[in-house]
Amino acid sequence: MATGQIFSRTTQALFYNYKQLPIQRMLDFDFLCGRETPSVAGIINPGAEGFQKLFFGQEEIAIPVHSTIEAACAAHPTADVFINFASFRSAAASSKLALKQPTIRVVAIIAEGVPESDTKELISYARSNNKVVIGPATVGGIQAGAFKIGDTAGTIDNIIQCKLYRPGCVGFVSKSGGMSNELYNTIARVTDGLYEGIAIGGDVFPGSTLSDHVLRFNNIPQIKMIVVLGELGGRDEYSLVEALKSGKISKPVCAWVSGTCATLFKSEVQFGHAGAKSGGEMESAQAKNQALKDAGAVVPTSFESFETSIKETYEKLAEEGKIAPVKEITPPQIPEDLNSAIKSGKVRAPTHIISTISDDRGEEPCYAGVPMSTIVEKGMGVGDVISLLWFKRSLPRYCTQFIEICIMLCADHGPCVSGAHNTIVTARAGKDLVSCLVSGLLTIGPRFGGAVDDAARYFKDAYDRNLTPYEFVESMKKKGIRVPGIGHRIKRGDNRDKRVELLQLFARTNFPSTKYMEYAVEVETYTLSKSNNLVMNVDGAIGTLFMDLLSGSGMFSKQEIDEIVNIGYLNGLFVLARSIGLIGHTFDQKRLKQPLYRHPWEDVLYTK
Repeated sequence: MATGQIFSRTTQALFYNYKQLPIQRMLDFDFLCGRETPSVAGIINPGAEGFQKLFFGQEEIAIPVHSTIEAACAAHPTADVFINFASFRSAAASSKLALKQPTIRVVAIIAEGVPESDTKELISYARSNNKVVIGPATVGGIQAGAFKIGDTAGTIDNIIQCKLYRPGCVGFVSKSGGMSNELYNTIARVTDGLYEGIAIGGDVFPGSTLSDHVLRFNNIPQIKMIVVLGELGGRDEYSLVEALKSGKISKPVCAWVSGTCATLFKSEVQFGHAGAKSGGEMESAQAKNQALKDAGAVVPTSFESFETSIKETYEKLAEEGKIAPVKEITPPQIPEDLNSAIKSGKVRAPTHIISTISDDRGEEPCYAGVPMSTIVEKGMGVGDVISLLWFKRSLPRYCTQFIEICIMLCADHGPCVSGAHNTIVTARAGKDLVSCLVSGLLTIGPRFGGAVDDAARYFKDAYDRNLTPYEFVESMKKKGIRVPGIGHRIKRGDNRDKRVELLQLFARTNFPSTKYMEYAVEVETYTLSKSNNLVMNVDGAIGTLFMDLLSGSGMFSKQEIDEIVNIGYLNGLFVLARSIGLIGHTFDQKRLKQPLYRHPWEDVLYTK
């Protein structure tokens, strides 16, 4: 066991089993104390490596994460404290491995319920190798203004209240972590504050004893008085009694052993800790208090008067000139985390993204305000979902049915068109689904499937300006622009595209108005007079019919219709539909497992 200080302002620790809150509390304490370097050098998270982002004041820092204890110790040779947040199942094994590392001097074991046989083995190894074990079942320890373990001393507000950001003259040791917080507050009220505090843990066999730390405190010049809080059960306090009697402790000791109320119970009572159970008269709180008093410790008559005893002992030392006045300092303000500040109403944080089509904050996601359950219960289809997510309103059934027909008719144009061809080649090359899909989608443009918006835009403009088919076609020719939606490689005037006929039939049967589509038919009549392949294609049919849908439904303003065309909503229909076919081609090629065939670009005509 160490004979003096085990912590300082430069102490660094390795933290086992990543826990964000206690690590962040350690770093906040570092900043509060004005430390130049963070007290957490590295994190050990079995099976993981990399970095963990945390805050050191306002600065965001990256703390290395190691997968093994050996790797962490090798990477951080100056880190000599091992804070073990492992569960009781693995706490002993990981603590033993840490103790065997030459760089580790102190191991703090937070877990409760560590098997007693394992704890005894750890104690034996630590004592024979002059190392310190704090715990098991401990909250840790703290050196005021220098270093703290995990959640010791609680929140920053409590730390500031107890003036733990700067050292005082009192050394404190207890079994209980919760009572430590109480005593830190008491000590701050009636003395100049704490210098070091340790909670040894409430198990039957703690890694270090009350007397171990009292003897350490006696050798630390900055500590002028010692406060001890014991409890019934066990005989740890008697080693302190012997040390007092033998003169090993020269500094005044204020002590109290809790549990005097146990005599009021007719049967033996197990208090909060595993070790807080009297095994006979010698282990009772009354017997221990009397023994400590007889040995020379300052022992009050009750816990309520413990504060008075501490205060009187401190004042006596001050009168004797043995305590130098502590210079009070104003600790820096710890920045509050944004999330907690927002919850408490202290700040307003602007959002980075605006969404007007969906909302996932409630019990279930909503599409344009319509709950998911309603969509399912009402039997809505894909067209209804598209109307909600794209147009932010529920369109009439004939509109959503038309959308679904467009998707079905455009899902695939066969394996030889450019998009499908690219997807097939990519699939044969052994690429993943997303890569295959993207390779086909990237081909979509004005010459392949991307003419829907252009067809809608140009035909609408021509119709709204009352241009005759002749004027429209000839004006486009003068501009050097092909009429979008007109022309096909295979289909002719005497062999029209069946998909176009199906769309026109549905619209004439269900739409209130088909003025834009009928205008396109007139244009087609004129273009066919020039060439038999200048027939309306599926892009032209969808584009013009969508203009009829938007204007005829009465649910869209002129400004909204113009915006829909300019943004590219209608091409979105082709992209969505074609994705279905491209995914199908990918699966087809994956099933066939055919090798990559000879690339077309290998057949090249080289010219000078």
